[in-house]
Amino acid sequence: MNTIRPLVAGNWKMNGLSVGLEQAKLLANDLAGSQQYKCDVMLCPPATLLAQAHWQLKGTKVALGGQDCHSAVSGAHTGDISADMLKDAGAIAVIVGHSERRTNHKETDAQVSAKATAAHNAGLVAIICIGETLDERKGGKTLGVLTEQIKGSVPAGSTASNSVIAYEPIWAIGTGLTPTTAEVAEAHAHIRAELSKVMGSEGPATRILYGGSVKGSNAVELMGVANVNGALVGGASLKAEDFMGIIKAYA
Repeated sequence: MNTIRPLVAGNWKMNGLSVGLEQAKLLANDLAGSQQYKCDVMLCPPATLLAQAHWQLKGTKVALGGQDCHSAVSGAHTGDISADMLKDAGAIAVIVGHSERRTNHKETDAQVSAKATAAHNAGLVAIICIGETLDERKGGKTLGVLTEQIKGSVPAGSTASNSVIAYEPIWAIGTGLTPTTAEVAEAHAHIRAELSKVMGSEGPATRILYGGSVKGSNAVELMGVANVNGALVGGASLKAEDFMGIIKAYA
């Protein structure tokens, strides 16, 4: 039994218009009208929806997070958004280093670390993503990749209060493929050990989320694995009913 309070966070990615916020309200209503689930719940919609979502969900059991931030507080960075801006819009956390950012925008561990530091400085929780490719998995390099990403992406000053680690094997994101529970257990145990090295006494208390084709049908099994303290959910978070199916793993 995990003793760390879990977090189930939904990453909407580049999906959703203002009309889509109805799903956020449905989720909030479901949580308000149901039993007390033993987890925290967060939605990370596109930045254009954060302010609206903040006002609609204020006072509910659903927290808000951003999907990315710049490492600078302000400046000539057209099209970017700072951690302070996310907080001003109502976010309490921000995802950094998602594999789609690392792949599509060539973000390095150093850049991810800088973004996490910016989040910390703004008073946000940094949800730091790590994970291996299919080739790395097949080549037996998974644990080594995770070690290097943790060393390079988790900045000094990270604590269990201001940081969450999300393990997302890249080959399982949006593909329908899911690692075995043994593979998830091995990866999360390794991450826990590495966090203790870089975060000291904060490592054992830091939440480690699993992400990668999580859905209602496999949530109970995945969330029951040792050192899995919740989930970072993609497509299944876009509909309140599907997302609730995952939250119910913590009934």
